[in-house]
Amino acid sequence: MNDTKTIVFDLDGTLVDSARDLVPALNRTIAQDGLAPIAHNQVGHLVGKGAMAMIARAYELHDKTLGEDRHKQLLGVFLAEYEAHIADETVYFDGALQALDALADRGWLLAICTNKYEHLARRLIDQLGGGERFGAITGGDTFDVKKPDPKHIVETVRYAGGNPSSAIMVGDSHNDIDAAIAAGWPSIAVTFGYSDRPVETLGASAMINHFNALEEAVDSISQALSEAKLSKGQ
Repeated sequence: MNDTKTIVFDLDGTLVDSARDLVPALNRTIAQDGLAPIAHNQVGHLVGKGAMAMIARAYELHDKTLGEDRHKQLLGVFLAEYEAHIADETVYFDGALQALDALADRGWLLAICTNKYEHLARRLIDQLGGGERFGAITGGDTFDVKKPDPKHIVETVRYAGGNPSSAIMVGDSHNDIDAAIAAGWPSIAVTFGYSDRPVETLGASAMINHFNALEEAVDSISQALSEAKLSKGQ
């Protein structure tokens, strides 16, 4: 039986601070209609909801009407702008790579599951480096579903060669934590991401304020799961 333990990470707002490039791409997009730039703190919390939501919010903030056709046109502009500058300023969050290496050294399989288009996720990781750490990178268009549907994270683990029954989800938003809860997985929420609601209300098994706390959180969850199995005689 495959008992490989896997940790699945969200990408934007969890592993990488991608708003550094997403917000500028948004501002270059809305400039086509003569709109002034939007500040990071006005749309940063919408990164996890996708480009359409960010564009819509920008027009709301300017009290401008945005028709459906124009909205779709601007999505194409945004995606082109973002892809062309996908890693100009984006970086891994402090301590992320060190935490990943420490967990991998202890036998954890690592994977990325993001609602970002898969090709964009792979392009970003390729430019940032570190892609060899991950057994799988899946996006919002990899399967016929995406987070918070639990199939997205479960199939990601299978792609990576792990056991979905021995997995932990790490993310910054309700999409990540809701997917984990639906899959019956423990989860860890990061407090430094792009959640549109208080992280403590997401229902995660644990929270961390920095990646230097990830290993301890994983150990705590693993110990609790082992004790629960022992108490059930498994």
